[in-house]
Amino acid sequence: MKKLYCFDFDGTLTYKDTMFMYLRFYDPVKFRLQFLKHIPLFVLLKLKLADTEKVKKSFIGSILKGQTQEKIEKKSNQFFEHYYPKIIRENALDFISNIDREHTHSLLVTASLDIWAKPFADAFQMELVATRAEFKNGVFTGNFIGKNCNGKEKLIRIQAEITNRKYDKIIAFGDTSGDRQMLQWANEGHYQFFH
Repeated sequence: MKKLYCFDFDGTLTYKDTMFMYLRFYDPVKFRLQFLKHIPLFVLLKLKLADTEKVKKSFIGSILKGQTQEKIEKKSNQFFEHYYPKIIRENALDFISNIDREHTHSLLVTASLDIWAKPFADAFQMELVATRAEFKNGVFTGNFIGKNCNGKEKLIRIQAEITNRKYDKIIAFGDTSGDRQMLQWANEGHYQFFH
């Protein structure tokens, strides 16, 4: 029996949102300054009066735009080494370590950027489906390749990833409304399963 597991990352497998953690880790001084500048946008976001993707792009770009891919990847690996496995829920780690790899294909499906999610996906032995950072000539442009990997986009990206693959059962794990489509599409959708 061939199974597919689709795991959301932030909040589902982790205790915290990794975007803020990573950006603070990358440049604490710039993070504080840009966080304060972005507070009005974060408020509008909470009130559903601003576009999530635009605010996210603006905030990430305000800290990482113009940085080299080499430096970002180095910092991503340092971030992973510093926080793994501390920020991962213990029962999620137990579950992942007991996956039958021979009969199961696993995806880490996240709205977080691929640049800092990749080391975690590698540690989990999962394929990564994430929001993709755009680099030109080895420098981060501040833009994404395609859309923010959240909500409906998560499902679109999963389906593109598994084209021509057949599974007897698809099991998804999530913890927010951004995972709803993925959870509804799966044969089994688990909400806040590891909480």
